[in-house]
Amino acid sequence: MNDPETSPATQANRSPRGIAARWRKDLVFFAIAAAIVALDQFTKSLVRGNLELYEQWPDTAILHTRIIHVVNSGAAFGILQGQTPFLIITSLLGLAAIVLYYIYPPMEHGLIRVALGMQLGGAIGNLIDRVRLGEVTDFVDVAGFPTFNVADASISVSIAAVLLFFALQEVDATRTAKRPPDAGTAAHQQD
Repeated sequence: MNDPETSPATQANRSPRGIAARWRKDLVFFAIAAAIVALDQFTKSLVRGNLELYEQWPDTAILHTRIIHVVNSGAAFGILQGQTPFLIITSLLGLAAIVLYYIYPPMEHGLIRVALGMQLGGAIGNLIDRVRLGEVTDFVDVAGFPTFNVADASISVSIAAVLLFFALQEVDATRTAKRPPDAGTAAHQQD
């Protein structure tokens, strides 16, 4: 039997070159998460510092979009209002799940690494608000959508990217399974 601890892939990952490559990949994951947290907290701070609660800018929406200072003590779409302790606990569990999903198995595809970094950054950004303020600051108001922030947008875009990635992987696997054997391979098998 093959021991996963002694497989060539595992040994390569433990070599100095393999470890350095893994750290570079991890750096991308954590740098994206840190950038999302920083942008999220910066934009929320700008809104809190320049707009009173429920004040909007500009006075008239441009292309059905405006900035409005609102707060949300619940989860997405306004559900679970006033359940901050529960939402903090579930956020911490979600953060752990994102990190574990990233590590076990390690996500080697760049798109997944970027998407998970975006999810981690978005989750941390909203968790900071919940812990510090007891509610999340939202400010982007686009007609037809609940008001959201950078963290919410990051999480939504990353989930869509992951779903698209896995859908395309499935389509590719289906195409590969239906593809007839290569003519050269079939001729070689007949010999």
